Amino acid sequence: MKPIRLIRGFLTVGAWTLISRIAGFVRDVLIAAYLGTGPVAEAFLVAFTLPNMFRRFFAEGAFNTAFVPLFSKKLEAGEDPQGFAEDALAGLALVVTLVSVVAMLAMPWLVLAMAGGFAGDERLPLAVEYGRICFPYILFISLTALLSGLLNAGGRFIAAAGAPVLLNAIFIAAMVLADHRGWDMGLTMAWATPVTGAAQLALVWVAAARMGFPLRLRRPRLTPDIRRLVAIAAPAVLAGGVVQINLLVGRQVGSFFEGAIAWLSYADRLYQLPLGVVGIAIGIVLLPDLSRRLKAEDSFGSRYAYSRATEFALFLTVPAAVALCVIAVPLISVLYERGAFGPGDTRPTALSLAVYGAGLPAFVLQKVLQPLYFAREDTATPFRFAVWSMVVNAALAVGLAPALGFIAAALGTTLAGWAMTLQLWWGSRHMGEAARFDDRLRARLPRTVAASAVMGLFLWGAAQGLAQNLAAPGERYGALALLVLGGMAVYAAAAWGFGAFRLADFRGGAPRRDQR
Repeated sequence: MKPIRLIRGFLTVGAWTLISRIAGFVRDVLIAAYLGTGPVAEAFLVAFTLPNMFRRFFAEGAFNTAFVPLFSKKLEAGEDPQGFAEDALAGLALVVTLVSVVAMLAMPWLVLAMAGGFAGDERLPLAVEYGRICFPYILFISLTALLSGLLNAGGRFIAAAGAPVLLNAIFIAAMVLADHRGWDMGLTMAWATPVTGAAQLALVWVAAARMGFPLRLRRPRLTPDIRRLVAIAAPAVLAGGVVQINLLVGRQVGSFFEGAIAWLSYADRLYQLPLGVVGIAIGIVLLPDLSRRLKAEDSFGSRYAYSRATEFALFLTVPAAVALCVIAVPLISVLYERGAFGPGDTRPTALSLAVYGAGLPAFVLQKVLQPLYFAREDTATPFRFAVWSMVVNAALAVGLAPALGFIAAALGTTLAGWAMTLQLWWGSRHMGEAARFDDRLRARLPRTVAASAVMGLFLWGAAQGLAQNLAAPGERYGALALLVLGGMAVYAAAAWGFGAFRLADFRGGAPRRDQR
């Protein structure tokens, strides 16, 4: 992939992911307005998390980290990529179907494993009912993830990045219709979940066929290529399990504090907006690109792609992290505080957002660093690092909960994220030139940090000056928009003044050999 195509790939996926995340945020605002932080909200949030947890475990996390590099290399070499994709699709469908049947039978125990605080109150039967309705979503979305990986490896980013927009659009329509018709809101959202999965699968299936890969669901076969896929994916499955244990620890801690699961979930969704836009865009584009470059023994091109991905990630996420920490309260109060979500929910949700925000650069840098390993078909090393991050998360979340309360869960997540990032960076030092920062990145990083600090000072002062406007019902939206746009303008001016970017960067161009 040429440099200009690499940047365009980041921007294309980022733009569609931004649309999806905005739609997802609108969905969460409606959930907060209709359900607040009560039992139905917490039951649905746990039920919806269950299939998503298994999805990340099997498809997006473990399976695709093995599938995408292998498929990219077969596509590059013309070694029957379609047959390999069909065998992978059949194997994944079989495994996920079996897991779904077992999970639906064991749903009460799964809910308690995620939220032990639900035992003995009304949230448990609600979560079990919603969970059984939601869980078939995992089959649809797992197959969607595989087809999305196929599309991304072929340089077709739009359909895969746009598929989540369908999920959020269907949820929004379902909630509005349920409110209009007087339907049970929790059940409506639960039934909408598998519908969204089927819609996303249909979209990427058609896109793959148009790309020249009209996949058929054949009988599963354990071919040599699939054996190789399983061997590479196995450590990634274990690593995915570690990540999900981190999530389980956070949910467990939150379930023992009334309203905490909802506070943490709403804050998580808001910080996921920049994380998704930048991190997912980089992960989707960078992994197949690095796989092809390493196959071609292009160390210089690999280093350029890695450095530009890191530069792109930090240029966007460092200021976003500063903003989430500095203006967390105005963001939560203006965006969420309405209907069943009251002023008493704003402060704990804002605190969660600020803590998560401090980890934003770490979570995005993981998306840059992990492809260095996955492109080399090394999933075992990230697994070892993930185990240590799990230990950090569990020790902090559980150990500090008696003293700090529910916020220990968010703190454990953030510090574990930084621990994982530091390990990935440290472990990449032996990978040679392809994994080293170039001079341009080393020069621009401190300038990005300085520009973000200037923006943070502006946001703090502006938030104080607009405090009354941010609290006034008729003015708060305009005041928040002014605050955010003002912060963006100050950051852009400071970044340009400090030399954190040049206008020529957005026009692309081939890398020069002196950019080392």
